[in-house]
Amino acid sequence: MKHSKFTLLAFSAVLCVSCDKQKDAIDTKKEATKNAIDDRKDAVDEAAKMAKKQTDINAADAKKQTDINAKDSKKQTDINASIDRANIEAHKDAAQAQLDADKKKVDAAADAEKAKVDALQK
Repeated sequence: MKHSKFTLLAFSAVLCVSCDKQKDAIDTKKEATKNAIDDRKDAVDEAAKMAKKQTDINAADAKKQTDINAKDSKKQTDINASIDRANIEAHKDAAQAQLDADKKKVDAAADAEKAKVDALQK
């Protein structure tokens, strides 16, 4: 019986050690799995952070482009208005020059008629 108690005690010790090794292996596997999950979570967080950053960059670029387009559109409108004003001024000047020439023509014609009358009276 002495051997049976010793054998039972040794068997129990082996089972406990074996159980502890299995539990340690399970705990190690659990920790490794949790670490891998944490690493994936970190990767997802980093990817989301980068995506948000890129979105902010894209939005800023789009806003700049919109501002540039608006500024370009305003500049073009201002340029077109300046050209229109210059054309109006040029047409006005040309019309006034033509009218001045017509006045001189009328004066010359009147002077010619007066000279004709003076010549006939002498």
